[in-house]
Amino acid sequence: TNSLLGVSLQLSDHNEGDGGFMIVRGSHKSNFRMPQGMIDGELYGEHIHQPVTKKGDVVIFSEGTVHGAKAWQGDHQRRIALFRFAPPTMAYGRSYYTKWPETYYEGATSEQVAVLEPPYSTRLDRPVLNEQGAVEVSSRSAKKKGHDEKVFGTDYF
Repeated sequence: TNSLLGVSLQLSDHNEGDGGFMIVRGSHKSNFRMPQGMIDGELYGEHIHQPVTKKGDVVIFSEGTVHGAKAWQGDHQRRIALFRFAPPTMAYGRSYYTKWPETYYEGATSEQVAVLEPPYSTRLDRPVLNEQGAVEVSSRSAKKKGHDEKVFGTDYF
C-alpha cells in the first residue's frame, strides 16, 4: 500500500469542465502502467474524474493513485492549498536539507523547531512532541545502537 497522502483544500469553486484536479478512480490498486493517452488526459476520458468542489471542500487522495491537473478553463482563478503527508520514514522530495535556513528558527520554541524537522526515521534520535506537547527524543535502544556500532561502525543504520 502507499502511505503517502494528499489533501487539497479548495479555495475556489471547481465546476464541471473547469479542469484542475483529475484522478483515475481505483488506480491506487492497479498493477500496470497507465497508457500514455491516459497519463496526459487526452484519451480514456471515461476513466478520468474531475471532482466538482466548492470553496471550502477538501479532497483527500492517496498519492498512489494516478492523478494530475488539466488546464484550467474556469472563468475565475483556480486556488487551492495542497498539503502532503508521509510517515517519518518516507519523504516526498528527492532529498531534504539537513536543516532549514537559520532565519526560520529565529524566535522559535523548541517545540516549533521539532515540528520543522525534515522527514527521517525516528530511529535517528529524532526530537518529537509527546502527547502533552513537550519535546522528547525518540531513540533506538542502547542495545540496538551497540549492535549497529559493532556491525556497521556507526550508532545508527
